[in-house]
Amino acid sequence: MPRRRIGFAYRFAAVICKPPLVVLLKRDWHGMENIPAEGGFITAVNHNSHIDPFAYGHFQYNTGRVPRFLAKSGLFNKGFVGAMMRGTGQIPVYRESTDALSAFRAAIEAVERGECVAFYPEGTLTRDPDGWPMTGKTGAARVALQTRCPVIPVAQWGANEVLPPYAGRPRLFPRKTHRVLAGPPVDLDRFYGREMTPELLKEATEAIMAAVTRHLEEIRGEKAPKEPYDPQHERVEQRRKTRAQTRRRRHDRPTERRPSERRSSAHSSPAGGSPVGGAQGDPQHQEDRHQERQNEQRRAGKRATAREEGLNT
Repeated sequence: MPRRRIGFAYRFAAVICKPPLVVLLKRDWHGMENIPAEGGFITAVNHNSHIDPFAYGHFQYNTGRVPRFLAKSGLFNKGFVGAMMRGTGQIPVYRESTDALSAFRAAIEAVERGECVAFYPEGTLTRDPDGWPMTGKTGAARVALQTRCPVIPVAQWGANEVLPPYAGRPRLFPRKTHRVLAGPPVDLDRFYGREMTPELLKEATEAIMAAVTRHLEEIRGEKAPKEPYDPQHERVEQRRKTRAQTRRRRHDRPTERRPSERRSSAHSSPAGGSPVGGAQGDPQHQEDRHQERQNEQRRAGKRATAREEGLNT
């Protein structure tokens, strides 16, 4: 395939990144023939390691169609890294701002210019305990339905064995194999020409993620769970469990009245009774009165003894 529209910055990045990747990872790549030779398109890739953008980028670079990744906007302001992100034509994503949709507009423009835009539809590293793809976000489907461009599902496995998700230290030895399988375009014809509702985008996203998951099953030689991990559902369940535990702790905690509450209850009366009768009916109140009487009797006895000793002197 012709290497066009790569540019100096991308070639310079390849010179820096490819040698350590070649040393670090063996390669078992399949499906390059499914990468379009002409025109704009999207790749939808699973995300299971902080280093898999470099490993996948190596695969994509070798096809002659370099990817334009959607990346956090903060990376574009960090010195050399930011200069390389801008120079290689990556697309900034402005999260939690009014410019959040600008990333999709930039992706649409890149596809219409004939570029490849690489999406991680999960939006972040997978949180599935076994590394399977999670439920996807709708950005890739939105751009695909807007432009009607091919969506190439890509599954990868191996970079996560070097640096697992959320791990602190890499596992360099023994040398791991980076496996990639790029499949034929996802069939989205049934979604074209329909109103782009949230339900439609969700259904198209599920079709894309199902294709990625099938290819990962082929790479790993095992079956994925029937239902993909849904981080939003897990957050809701965690909040529900936390509230339930809080209620149980409050229910099981022994109720102790503060002294001020005990004093106020001593002067209050139950419904239909007098204040005195209500206070006298309280066992705590009766015990306190009995203790006061005993103390008064002891004090009176001491005073009488003192008077008798004074008379006898």
